[in-house]
Amino acid sequence: MIHPYDNSTQTRWDRGELKVQLNQLNNPRPIGFCDGTPEDFTELCSIAENEGVDDMIIDKKTLKTGREIWTLSGGEHPGEQSDDE
Repeated sequence: MIHPYDNSTQTRWDRGELKVQLNQLNNPRPIGFCDGTPEDFTELCSIAENEGVDDMIIDKKTLKTGREIWTLSGGEHPGEQSDDE
């Protein structure tokens, strides 16, 4: 289940209760949190599709604690430039 960012979910992340922090590329504040299950991945894909993102990319970073930070972007890997630029 995707938990949108708010004070209570941030506190749960800080305590280690949630396994994955969801970030949006070039946005310093998390957009939400989840447990990293296949169902969470499916839900993220569904949300991206509903928002018109054709090619969602998830850049996963594993922390020393074993938790992860997933940076979500649409169509480009972090640091890549499109042909339009």
